[in-house]
Amino acid sequence: MAVIGCGLIGSSVIRAARAAGAVGSVAVGETSPAHRAQITALGYADLVTGDMAEAVADADLVVFAVPVLAMGPAANAAAAALKPGATVTDVGSVKVSVGDALRAAVPASVYVIPGHPIAGSEQSGPAAGFAELFQGRWVILTPQVDDRTEYADAVRQLSDFWTALGAQVDIMDAAHHDLVLAVTSHLPHLIAYNIVGTAADMEEVTRAEVMKYSAGGFRDFTRIAASDPTMWRDIFLANKDAVLEILGRFTEDLQALSRSIRWGEGDKLFELFSRTRDIRQGIVAAGQDSAEPNFGRDRPASDGAPKP
Repeated sequence: MAVIGCGLIGSSVIRAARAAGAVGSVAVGETSPAHRAQITALGYADLVTGDMAEAVADADLVVFAVPVLAMGPAANAAAAALKPGATVTDVGSVKVSVGDALRAAVPASVYVIPGHPIAGSEQSGPAAGFAELFQGRWVILTPQVDDRTEYADAVRQLSDFWTALGAQVDIMDAAHHDLVLAVTSHLPHLIAYNIVGTAADMEEVTRAEVMKYSAGGFRDFTRIAASDPTMWRDIFLANKDAVLEILGRFTEDLQALSRSIRWGEGDKLFELFSRTRDIRQGIVAAGQDSAEPNFGRDRPASDGAPKP
């Protein structure tokens, strides 16, 4: 396996794959010299290089784990060395533009199967990953329409790979994925960035007060708003159509909520809060509450790095 880009998700893929015995050797392609030194010190890769072509040479599975707007350039840098029959996938939160970029860059002799593990935390960097990150989480694959038997086999093998890492796998149309994630992930992050920024900009509330008196809700927003800024900048730009569509709907709902508060319509507020509480209880019942289990969140990020 070759992993291109080795932050939280890339390093977790490596750790989980090693723990599951799902891979033989692992190569990492990473442009940051500091990250390469850190990965080498952690010892979970057999080859660490800044040359993407060197990293993917002879790899059966290539996982691109760079920010979504960097997928195309990274794939272009690796394309010439990809061996025929290799599977190329990714872990990005946007699928239409990433799938197009990967397919445009790589030769037709490899199998491009975009993917997205619905897992993560606000931590980042090579030391942030942990093997349990994907346990019980969903991984969405968005394969293209391809009648080749070999392509169908590659999709099954990639599904088996993620299952071995403890994930549940679903197959989805790429455009539908982008709309779903705009609702469940992208808009919530946008709201978190905005509300934390609003609090920071309020002249009558000092920064010390914001930190000192943060209630649970605001603390949750600050955790989300601490996510990697490069990654999220790229996500919003790459999925702008779906995000703007959902943001428009959210704005309309927010205006309706504002009217209910203004006119004292308590019954409407109670109905909304009851519906949203039911959704929360459904998420917990489905085992998709990020705080249960608490894998890796309370230990040093560099602890427990698996060795080759």
